[in-house]
Amino acid sequence: MTRKSESGVRAGVCASSVAAALLLAACLGVEVAQAQAIMRTPTISVPSRMPTISPGIAARVGPGVAVAVGRSPGPIVTTRISARMGPTPVLPYARYSPNLYPACTAPDRDAAGECLAQQNAGGDGSGKSGKKTAGKRRGNNAPVAADLRTFADEFVAEIDGGLSSTEADELARRHGLTRVTSENFPLIGATFGLFRITDCRPSATVRREFAADGSVRSVQPNFRYLLQDQKSSVPTEGDPAQYALAKLRLPQAHTLAHGANVTVAVIDSGIDARHPELANSIADNFDALGSAEGPHIHGTGIAGAIVAHAKLMGSAPEARIIAIRAFGGTTGGAESSSYIILRSLNYAAEHGAQIVNMSFAGPKDAVIERAIAATAARGLVLIAAAGNAGAKSPPLYPAANPNVIAVSATDQQDRLFTASNRGNYIAVAAPGVDIFLPAPDGKYQMTSGTSFSAAYVSGVAALLLERNSALKPEALRTTLAKTARDLGSPGRDDLFGDGEADAFAAVMAVPAAGATPVAAASGTTKREDIEKRRDEPGIRALEQPSLSSTEDKATVSQADRPATR
Repeated sequence: MTRKSESGVRAGVCASSVAAALLLAACLGVEVAQAQAIMRTPTISVPSRMPTISPGIAARVGPGVAVAVGRSPGPIVTTRISARMGPTPVLPYARYSPNLYPACTAPDRDAAGECLAQQNAGGDGSGKSGKKTAGKRRGNNAPVAADLRTFADEFVAEIDGGLSSTEADELARRHGLTRVTSENFPLIGATFGLFRITDCRPSATVRREFAADGSVRSVQPNFRYLLQDQKSSVPTEGDPAQYALAKLRLPQAHTLAHGANVTVAVIDSGIDARHPELANSIADNFDALGSAEGPHIHGTGIAGAIVAHAKLMGSAPEARIIAIRAFGGTTGGAESSSYIILRSLNYAAEHGAQIVNMSFAGPKDAVIERAIAATAARGLVLIAAAGNAGAKSPPLYPAANPNVIAVSATDQQDRLFTASNRGNYIAVAAPGVDIFLPAPDGKYQMTSGTSFSAAYVSGVAALLLERNSALKPEALRTTLAKTARDLGSPGRDDLFGDGEADAFAAVMAVPAAGATPVAAASGTTKREDIEKRRDEPGIRALEQPSLSSTEDKATVSQADRPATR
């Protein structure tokens, strides 16, 4: 009884201390930001959501978030991180709207029925102009310049057999081309060369001009051929419990980019840099709190959503992380303040970050608004969690700031996370319910929240910057919006923004050469009334318009939404 009494007294004293600290913070006017996650233990009762761990991971021994991983006592050293491709089965592959895939349907054929590199404007296969209908075909987000039958920007040409290598190079230079190789083929008694377009001119225009040269006999695309006994299965990565990978089409995107040489600043709680999932991914550490606390479950999970590369797979497994501790507390919800967030943003901007992930939320703050504007002016991409305060919450910051890409959360059935914030500032959505991520001390967690949706999108942004490091924040935001998979009511809405992010479509829409993104140049748009809304107060710098029934849409329950669209 004496011990119980002492425990009660200690609990009361502790509670009083916490209350006093909060009261003091309120009196001093210190703004408090909350980490945006709803932590859940991995003791899930739904079988299909249970993580499948390989034999190298020991069984859970308690009801906590502890799934221990075998770790060697020595340091983990790896060279280049690459996506794990293997035969491990994953959850059934998510079904996407057909217009997100390159397809040879009626709009993709010319008058003779031949597949085109981009769609006819008329959409009827007649080859006639259809300028009036091009913008009305809603949801056509396929990268129009992608032709999977050929190698982009390459063509094969028969040239004059009497040309020397120097003369062939001069021929190529006159037309703004590079001669990759050329040789005589006795089999057909002709000399052919492989040429590559070195700028961003349309392939059809270049081929036509090159074919008109007197030293050129013929020109054709460099077609692609495949062995017919190989299985055309979807590449698999990570753990089967990571349904987010298929939803975001990350395995396909990782065939083109992994986020290499891109630096993401994660302003969060402490990150366990020794976790196998994060090995060699933490490029820099900064403790804005000046504390000596250990790693935290939230920050470790956020970093894992971006760069995990062992048992799990992040959205940008080869990106570099600047781990900035701005939230204290090793258990429960962590908190920070205006001054600490300011220190964190300043460090990110001064130490080479290209993307800043902010999986936290708070009130509108003049100091932080000023810091975000300055950070955006330096060309950094800012991405934030929409918040977990639910449908009736006012806009939370920094997500509602016009310079920030706000991300809401979805579940495995593409429904909005119940606690996710809504609003016309939502840019895109991403999986954020029952997300399987690393936890401190080599463990794993199953958790939910818009925090992790934002982290996935930060990784997708890293893939785009690997493809084109010159991509500006405005163009990157437009690419994410244009290639997103529409969810909910047709068009933009306050729940999903432009829809769920599609990593593969977004990466395909960014030319590696550094030209204007295909998505940004597409005639398809979801912003018919953008000019009308541009002058409205509170609208983002690149805010897309919601429908006229925005207020009604925000209150529509998931049960009322049709099962199929």
